[in-house]
Amino acid sequence: MWRINSLYGRISLLRRVPEESTKKSHTLLASLSFSTEGSYGGDGELQQNSSKVKIFDRDLKRIHRDRAAWLSRQKNDSFVDAVAENLLDRLEDCKKSFPTAFCLGGSLGAVKRLLRGRGGIEKLIMMDTSYDMIKSCRDAQEDSLDNSIETSYFVGDEEFLPVKESSVDLIISSLGLHWTNDLPGSMIQCKLALKPDGLFLAAILGGETLKELRIACTLAHMEREGGISPRLSPLAQVRDAGNLLTRAGFSLPGVDVDEYVVKYKSAMDLIEHLRAMGETNALLERNKILNRETALATAAIYDSMFATEDGTIPATFQVIYMTGWREHSSHPQAKRRGSATVSFTDLQKQFGGQS
Repeated sequence: MWRINSLYGRISLLRRVPEESTKKSHTLLASLSFSTEGSYGGDGELQQNSSKVKIFDRDLKRIHRDRAAWLSRQKNDSFVDAVAENLLDRLEDCKKSFPTAFCLGGSLGAVKRLLRGRGGIEKLIMMDTSYDMIKSCRDAQEDSLDNSIETSYFVGDEEFLPVKESSVDLIISSLGLHWTNDLPGSMIQCKLALKPDGLFLAAILGGETLKELRIACTLAHMEREGGISPRLSPLAQVRDAGNLLTRAGFSLPGVDVDEYVVKYKSAMDLIEHLRAMGETNALLERNKILNRETALATAAIYDSMFATEDGTIPATFQVIYMTGWREHSSHPQAKRRGSATVSFTDLQKQFGGQS
């Protein structure tokens, strides 16, 4: 478990090591968003798909991302940086390089800033639903000393990836995919976009995220309004992550979890942090009006139930890290069923069955 004893953006958890600039290349593109799975009709033209179940308002989420681009401009968020750093650490465990990488949604700026040559990336493609977020990342690169990676930017949607099949070596998503209406479909598209032996790295918020705020909101709504209104988004559970990777067809799936506890001066500071990350409520069935008395009651209950001795309030963020590869002949394969030459009974006799 990580503890971040600071307000967001005030103190950085990780120290960035500057690198020498070798070249400067970036472009900004606007793109239509299409699905790679079943996206070509008989005449070879792209056909746009749509999710069957709509949970999140994607247009509202784009607006949230636009706002977050301005609120987080020229600020480094210690929590976002910690998640991105932990995710990118996995590249150091890989012996191969990934010449072409595709980064979609979430904390684009943190990923670009913290890459530091890991993964042998030569070309980086960055995509977000928000034009303002893309522009913010591009402007940050112009001010950066590290322009060694050829970088392209375009606007697109994680639900309809505008990427050709088998076209990239690496896909990175840090704190972005949990806002998609069709998470399994998005992951299937990611797998199809990867070249054979390509790597998929993703970090999403898990179901235990903001458990303190969920409790405070529930109690405040019951006390002030006599019922419960959906104020926080549903999130995937840890047990679901492995199933998602397997369902998407990834080889060698891996899942691990971290919990980060961030301390704030008040519940209002927590809400401001969520706004700056673009992580506020985007449910389609949300109540669009928040009663002032309910909001004040939520803050009071939060403080009374969870405040620490130093006067701050904690907020838990559960982050699920997912790793998967596109199938390749070099990957270890399971033996066919019934091919074993030694039985468990023989093993028990050989090594002893004493408990």
